[in-house]
Amino acid sequence: MRIIVHPHELGIGGSQLNAIELAAAVRDRGHETLVFGRSGPLRQRIDELGLEFVEAPPQGRRPSIPAARALAELAERRHIDVIHGYEWPPILDGVLAAAGSRSLTVVGTVMSMSVPPFIPHSVPLVVGTAEMREYERAAGRHRTHLLEPPVDLEFNDPSLVDGAAAFRERFGLDGTGLNIVSVGRFAHELKLEGILTAIEVVGALADATGARLILVGDGPARGEVERAADAANRRYGAGTVVLTGPLDDPRPAYAAADISLGMGGSALRALAYGTPLVVQGENGFWRTLTPASADQFLWTGWYGIGEGSAAGAARLRNELAPLLSGAPRRARLGDFGRRLVADRFSPLFAKLFVSHSTASRLESG
Repeated sequence: MRIIVHPHELGIGGSQLNAIELAAAVRDRGHETLVFGRSGPLRQRIDELGLEFVEAPPQGRRPSIPAARALAELAERRHIDVIHGYEWPPILDGVLAAAGSRSLTVVGTVMSMSVPPFIPHSVPLVVGTAEMREYERAAGRHRTHLLEPPVDLEFNDPSLVDGAAAFRERFGLDGTGLNIVSVGRFAHELKLEGILTAIEVVGALADATGARLILVGDGPARGEVERAADAANRRYGAGTVVLTGPLDDPRPAYAAADISLGMGGSALRALAYGTPLVVQGENGFWRTLTPASADQFLWTGWYGIGEGSAAGAARLRNELAPLLSGAPRRARLGDFGRRLVADRFSPLFAKLFVSHSTASRLESG
């Protein structure tokens, strides 16, 4: 098959990184794939994987009429069989591009925490959690399939990460304290509440524990994050909160972590580095991955909804305290997370799914 993969953007983020790496996995199974989108930091990963990239026009409001028109023209010129959109704007771009075509199939992947109801039920969907799959099937989306976010353990092997020492030197990580690392987009929805809570909590713990918070990313909420970080550094000491900005390659940051905070695909990638993980959600949700909590995350995804944002700071303090005070616990939970990723989320699992399930379903429409 000939497939266009259309991520919702090419900034650093889990959904779009999955789109690119799965495009390469599908290519390696013998299909012709290309990536369509606006250039961004993940363009480097596209090039590393040897994928063809086609630049999209400026998109403006989304779904984008210019993007849909360019997709339709590209599909006709290259005799494309499938447009695979990741998240709702590219999915709707694909629907518009395929309008009136009898030969072009649109498929969608939603790695967000819910499926927008305005995505047409005629679009076959791939979702990232078992709970979402069952919910959407019960709501009438019978062609909803599960593909848990894959993690490339070779690419994310901490022993092979270049630039880890340079990263530590660049950001003043001198080895005297514990690094609590979060890699993700600074978005108002889903993310900002937890980021601000983490700044507050780690700042208050810094003097007693020697912990520092390292935030890797960028996004529309960057101003609020910078103001909160500046306030924490004035109150608790310079370097308590470190903002790295966006990194084309965040692997050195993952490798520097003693404890990771995160949700979704970023949380899974953090586990590949053998560090304990506290899963971030909304409305005050924080929970450490342990053998007792693993089943919850395997059902709902790497996310949760708490009992109220006001309780978030206390909840995060309670999750961090035993990790900050106990190196054996950190080692034990880091090893557990690494084994979980290797057993459940490795590229081998993803490639087998693509080969034996997704490809046949895409082909049949």
